[in-house]
Amino acid sequence: MESANFKSGFATLIGRPNVGKSTLMNHLIGQKIAITSNKPQTTRNRIQTVYTSKQGQIVFLDTPGIHKAKNKLGEYMVSVAEQTLKEVDVVLWLVEPTDFIGKGERHIAEQLKKSKTPVILIMNKIDMADKEKLPEYMAHYRELYDFEDVIPVCALRGINMERVINAIFKFLPYGPKYFDDDTITDQPQRQIVAEMIREKALRCLEEEIPHGIAVAIDRMRERPDGSMMDIDATIICERDSHKGIIIGKGGAMLRKIGSQARREIENMLEMKVNLQLWVKVKKDWRDSDFMIKNFGYDKKEI
Repeated sequence: MESANFKSGFATLIGRPNVGKSTLMNHLIGQKIAITSNKPQTTRNRIQTVYTSKQGQIVFLDTPGIHKAKNKLGEYMVSVAEQTLKEVDVVLWLVEPTDFIGKGERHIAEQLKKSKTPVILIMNKIDMADKEKLPEYMAHYRELYDFEDVIPVCALRGINMERVINAIFKFLPYGPKYFDDDTITDQPQRQIVAEMIREKALRCLEEEIPHGIAVAIDRMRERPDGSMMDIDATIICERDSHKGIIIGKGGAMLRKIGSQARREIENMLEMKVNLQLWVKVKKDWRDSDFMIKNFGYDKKEI
């Protein structure tokens, strides 16, 4: 039974691609849910994670980065992010510490002005910034938008996480939990496994390939004696030349991706995993409504 002071509600993380949204959410939750890499457009779907404490419960929606779309997948990702702004109690906008505010940030500010949701500015990666200039950087952003709060953080090192949590709770209504205490995500296990494989591919592959890959789980079945999980997965790419790079000389790259993914999946499932990977070419899948839906990105679910 929650106390009368218990709060519960929804928060979303927005920002340009590669600003650290998934890293921040993983750190706030205390467990890895959203995949991270140094490549843009890593997060494609709205990932729901849950933080629960005696103070209350925060349901985080980690959205794809808001950017200018170049194909149907990009349009889907942007519409997910912008729709989420209207559905939550508070928005966390992540930016990097700089006095240059580009077109991308100005576009986000315009989207925020259409919504009446409170916005907290999170200035991430302060470990890489000149500390003396941080107040100046924050002042520049305050000129752009009327924020409820501005918080400098380092998501990677977990600096100022408690301040972020306390700031979120200020804007949440009093009410009961949406999820049990031990719930940390609503993501289906198969989807988390697919994302873990995609993350390892993003980290291992050349710059030009990762945007055009998806991962489909063909089979995921625990053996009757509980000794192992058998997983068959297919990495989808857009070009024959990409297929060769993903497989690598003598299959070396595919083995590397599979080995790294298997270790992480075993840690999550807490059991041995037999992971088999294949590679298929589906030309221009990112511009096909059918294929986008087939890989788990469905506009109707927004």
